Amino acid sequence: MLADADGADVLTMVAAVARDIDARLPGLTVEMTDWFAEVIPEFRHDETVRRLMVASTSANLTEIVDMLAHSIPLEQIAVPAAAAEYARRFAQHELSLEALLRAYRLGEQMFGQWALASLRRLGLHDSPCVLDAVAELSSRTNRYIDQVIEALIDIYETERRRWTTRTGAGQATRVRMVLETEQLTDEAASELLGIPMTAWHRAAVVWTPAPADATFDDTVLQVGARVLQEASGRSPLAVLADSRTLWVWLSAAEPPPLDLDLLRARTPARLRIALGAPSRGLDGFRGSLAEARRARTVAETAEDRPVVTDFDDVAVAALLTDHSGDLRHWVDRVLPGLTGDDPGIRQLRETLQVFLECNGSYTQAAARLHLHKNTVHYRVRKAEDLRGRPVGADRLAVEVALRAAAQLRGRL
Repeated sequence: MLADADGADVLTMVAAVARDIDARLPGLTVEMTDWFAEVIPEFRHDETVRRLMVASTSANLTEIVDMLAHSIPLEQIAVPAAAAEYARRFAQHELSLEALLRAYRLGEQMFGQWALASLRRLGLHDSPCVLDAVAELSSRTNRYIDQVIEALIDIYETERRRWTTRTGAGQATRVRMVLETEQLTDEAASELLGIPMTAWHRAAVVWTPAPADATFDDTVLQVGARVLQEASGRSPLAVLADSRTLWVWLSAAEPPPLDLDLLRARTPARLRIALGAPSRGLDGFRGSLAEARRARTVAETAEDRPVVTDFDDVAVAALLTDHSGDLRHWVDRVLPGLTGDDPGIRQLRETLQVFLECNGSYTQAAARLHLHKNTVHYRVRKAEDLRGRPVGADRLAVEVALRAAAQLRGRL
């Protein structure tokens, strides 16, 4: 057993490491969640579930840091609410429990690496108590992970049983089979879902933007399905993807018509709808949903949070959402000095985008922006000065980067 003085030194070192990690926690949380998405396929979520995953990771890391920094007994620590909700969402999406538990073990490994780096950064790696401090950090972090995992297994399995016994669960399972089974034929898919798969299909994603921890009755999502039925004149196929998300398909022998004005007018403020483009056959059934999910990602990061988002209106930005880190670096390179979020820089971006949409006409851009022509000229010149080069040489790249910066602002 350590002497009292040595024990005090160890706890002091552990607390110092925890405070050092805490000071850098936002960036470290992004590092960890990006790693999860890279190495665990089940962690590549849509925007809503991704944010919940980030909140779950952040909550766990905060609990661990607080436990280490303040010597909080493990018995006083409960599973963070965001972590519990993320486990439920994992079960609803029929993702494997093994993948969820693997993330916790990988997270424990990465946290240990952070702790070692903190010891070196703080100059504590040569302390005579450093091995005892590392052992204490490892032991307490491991016991926290074990305790949380034990609770999450019960939460996941309870939710899985509840989810599979509810009305429509069988249909949702068949839909996932059609979406995920590579060698499935049109005939087999038609038999599974009871709709002609050779028809045209237009998919929609209906969801609620309510906070993850808010109480929510998922039957409100069915209102979205009814509004889509009214706007199309067709009975949709609708299944719950999770307790806050509904997948809907409209199918017909010809591309299904959809009254977007009616859809926007009738959709309740508590719901959002993203639409894919009409497409034919099994590939169209899958592809239209993929487009709707990408359109949702754009809608959730858009500044104005539109009630209805059509993929074709945001296609350029939507197709860039799968690699947001690479996109951010590219936009920074194409628009140096113009990617900041302060009002003046945003104003320059908006003016430059309209100027390019008007084929470089200062007069037309001024009319659209309700500005004097000289003001547009000044802003374009200032934007070019910040870039360090005129926009004419790489105009297409500038237009795409500006559109991405505008429509994916929350991810850049």
